[in-house]
Amino acid sequence: MATRHEVRVRRAYDEPSPEDGTRVLVDRIWPRGVSKAKAHLDEWLKAVAPSAALRKSYGHDPARFEDFSRRYRAELAEPERAAALQHLRDLADEGNLTLITATRQADISEAAVLASLLNA
Repeated sequence: MATRHEVRVRRAYDEPSPEDGTRVLVDRIWPRGVSKAKAHLDEWLKAVAPSAALRKSYGHDPARFEDFSRRYRAELAEPERAAALQHLRDLADEGNLTLITATRQADISEAAVLASLLNA
């Protein structure tokens, strides 16, 4: 059985790091003002992103993060999202994985929820 590497979370606006390994954008919407060349992404995995309804109801309000996290984890059980989550697990088994998000507070984003699941 392969050893899973630590999964990190970084903002799309941060400079890439050699330690990032595979860089995967996990937002449904492309980061404003970031060119594809500047993003240095290996993949854009829209299928793992939360639904538009969940994202809008959350609004990145820190007081709603616990509820968002619970509801998002439930969404990740849906077949398409579950397959995308498994793909992230496979990437983490292969080497360093960095989940990229455009949110201002990456620690209360879908990327943070995914990282906690993948690092468990």
